[in-house]
Amino acid sequence: MRPRGMALAAAAAVAVLAAGTVAGVRGLSGERPAPAVATGPMTRATGEDAASAAPGRVTAVTVRDGYRLADVLRKLAQASGRPLAEFERAAKDGAALGLPDYAKGSLEGFASPGTYEVAPGRSAQQILADMVKQHRSTADWLGLVEGARRLGRGPRDVMIVASIVQAESSSLADMPKVARTIYNRLDHRPPMMLKMDSPLMYALGKYAVEASDDDLKSRSRYNTYRYHGLPPGPILNPGRDAIEAALRPATGSWLYYVVVDPKTGATKFAGSPAEYETLVKERKRRTRAEQ
Repeated sequence: MRPRGMALAAAAAVAVLAAGTVAGVRGLSGERPAPAVATGPMTRATGEDAASAAPGRVTAVTVRDGYRLADVLRKLAQASGRPLAEFERAAKDGAALGLPDYAKGSLEGFASPGTYEVAPGRSAQQILADMVKQHRSTADWLGLVEGARRLGRGPRDVMIVASIVQAESSSLADMPKVARTIYNRLDHRPPMMLKMDSPLMYALGKYAVEASDDDLKSRSRYNTYRYHGLPPGPILNPGRDAIEAALRPATGSWLYYVVVDPKTGATKFAGSPAEYETLVKERKRRTRAEQ
């Protein structure tokens, strides 16, 4: 493991699946406002099972926390039997989908996780609009705009942080600490780069846990090893827990975190380079012991 400004905490959270399948990062958050689902006869299907739903039946498809938009669109196309291109076109029309102004016309980050009706005759636009409506409901319930203002940030920035928190956290308990670490690095003087792998993996269309040396050469604005500040937009669609963590980060002076046990995803946080190096050594010892 190369010593870096930040050790990726998603090692235990990211599921790297075969090409053409949907990669889910986290499970569903609890107690989110429930989306509207179909009434009457229904075939419930998720993932690959959705493709086998009986024709003419209403299908309820579950989109879990942490899906990238590209994976969401593939999953919905599979569940509905509609062409993927139809969903891709609909996703580009932010105004028709009812996206909030702070989304800046991009659906990534605002296709809210949940369970949605995929019924015969429902268009891709209608299905995606339901996801945006659910985002608005969750945002209102959590007080996104007001909470962002209290943090001295905009709601878009909070959603970007939430998406990184979703990708980088090995557990729900770690999310507020990861959020605080991100804010501490953003606010640090002199400025610190985030140096996180997950935004770069998003830009490169990869699901790897750690960026390679070649990956780090990327000039993408999502390369937080090259540029200061947040990436240009969300890197996935975060769940309620990640958004809440971004709005209500834990109290602490952490600047680093390390997955000290890759097997369990146990993560520890550090406030200084010396503490960080100690955690890196702990990770190496545990890794050697498990080999």
